[in-house]
Amino acid sequence: MATAEHLKNLIKAHYQHDDDKFKTVVLQIAAYEAKHGHEALARELKQFTEKVAPARSNIVRLHNSNSMLCMSTPSERINDLVVSEEISERIYRILREFENRNKLRQYGLSNRRKILIEGKPGTGKTFTASVIASALELPLYTVQMDKVVTKFMGETSAKLRQIFDEISSSVGVYFFDEFDAIGADRALDNEVGEARRILNSFLQFIEQDSSDSIIIAATNNQKLLDQALFRRFDDVLHYTLPTAKDICRLYNIRLSSFDRNIVITDKLLNASQGLSQAEIIKVCDDAIKMAILTGEGITERQLMMLVNERIDAYGSREA
Repeated sequence: MATAEHLKNLIKAHYQHDDDKFKTVVLQIAAYEAKHGHEALARELKQFTEKVAPARSNIVRLHNSNSMLCMSTPSERINDLVVSEEISERIYRILREFENRNKLRQYGLSNRRKILIEGKPGTGKTFTASVIASALELPLYTVQMDKVVTKFMGETSAKLRQIFDEISSSVGVYFFDEFDAIGADRALDNEVGEARRILNSFLQFIEQDSSDSIIIAATNNQKLLDQALFRRFDDVLHYTLPTAKDICRLYNIRLSSFDRNIVITDKLLNASQGLSQAEIIKVCDDAIKMAILTGEGITERQLMMLVNERIDAYGSREA
């Protein structure tokens, strides 16, 4: 049966009118029952949450009990994530292992649930966290780094403990963006050694964590991270800028919802080389807005102009 902690959280969610928290606790109870061999009850509880849960939305709000977490319920589809075939297979493996985690436990094994993603800005790291949460029907909790990392000695480590307490008590996908803020190489330590203490605390917390939650950390530069971190993660995914094939797929995915007759030419693909996935999506969105406002269709000339605007913007920053 449900633990006393589950019952307290269930009652608290009811009185706070927190439907998301209520659903999360019910799913926790289902996972607890499944872990103890009560598969039929676990399935029944999960089906109950599907019937009573409100419509999924992308509304983001601060977690009721922890302002360091921003909670959302993503609805992104995994088919819209444009990454290499190898990365795609590894993401599917994460999903497959989570869904079959109880079967793995019977053999003394655990599912992949601590993931590090490294790659340039705009290559899909944040989108991946949303996709995983959506595919597993779990809430996404984004850690607000500006509220975690402080200048006061010992305070950041205390806040990290609070986050890991939440990871243990509320099953979800927990996303640490700009992870180098707490995972920086200890060789780059500051004068008082606070960075070393923060990293040591994180290493301790993530190693001790045995919850059902998925932890995803993302960084733009893995070279900044301490080497001790890598063995604490079950998987490390390296994201790159899109290939010509990826770029073509991005254009088709984004533009076909507005204009199914759009033709992506080699000229456009070549011009788009060097742009990230996020930049190409912005080009598509700008083209769609332009077409709506002018009442005309999307043309290659417009797309080329928007691509060149993005490239020029990068050139200005590099200068």
